[in-house]
Amino acid sequence: MKQSDRREHIRTALNAKVKVSHDSLGEGVFSTRDISDGGIFVVVEDSGFAPEIGDVVTVQVQGLPVPAPELTMVVVRKSNDGFGLQFAGD
Repeated sequence: MKQSDRREHIRTALNAKVKVSHDSLGEGVFSTRDISDGGIFVVVEDSGFAPEIGDVVTVQVQGLPVPAPELTMVVVRKSNDGFGLQFAGD
């Protein structure tokens, strides 16, 4: 593993729709770029939905035949087109 790559888990490409809810920003439905055992990357592009690193959000996969569970996640990385979320510990 390269010194600059600090990721603990292998990422797998995944294009899924997720609803992301934030206490002060509201909610939006966005696409994912990838997923790992540690979290997901959500693509928001220029939607204006821009949580800060450390913010807690709730994420729910959309488009399933039954409602998916809502998961608590933490923003751990930001880029120009989205943000990385880590599954929050219980």
